Amino acid sequence: MITDAGPIVLAIETEKAPTTAANFLKYVDGKRLDGTSFYRTVKIQAEPRYGFIQFGTQNDPKRTLSPIAHEPTSKTGLSHVDGAISMAMAAPGSARGDFFIIVGNTPAMDADGANPGYAVFGRVIQGMDVVHRIMDMPTSPTKGEGIMKGQMLEPTIPVKTARRTATSAGGPAS
Repeated sequence: MITDAGPIVLAIETEKAPTTAANFLKYVDGKRLDGTSFYRTVKIQAEPRYGFIQFGTQNDPKRTLSPIAHEPTSKTGLSHVDGAISMAMAAPGSARGDFFIIVGNTPAMDADGANPGYAVFGRVIQGMDVVHRIMDMPTSPTKGEGIMKGQMLEPTIPVKTARRTATSAGGPAS
């Protein structure tokens, strides 16, 4: 993925998280992430070195595909560790075209008992310096609704392109 802040290379877990990985790769292969942006950064108040950055289609009807079934970490064996990429969603079964990258281990986002958690489907293998740079960029004190108020990047960080690499047909995408 080439962003205005630099490149981020992801390894996508097509075997452990087949539904979620296939969804992301549909966005990559369809060039639906080209021209989107990183628009949100969240820092955990108790530990500001931890949090996540979010990017994607923001429900743009021209870019966004149908929602997918939830694939919890309790099923995939993956976890919200530093550099994990996961699906943004309002509720299980509502995830579509928005994604977030974890900074610092955040196991509270994993499925646990009645908590469905979020669906991890890969990890950053190059570019965590870019992820940190985006996380530390300025936010608007007024943009965003509800809990997102004050978390919206200003300016946003454009995603120029998102493509699979030539390293393997079903493996890493960047």
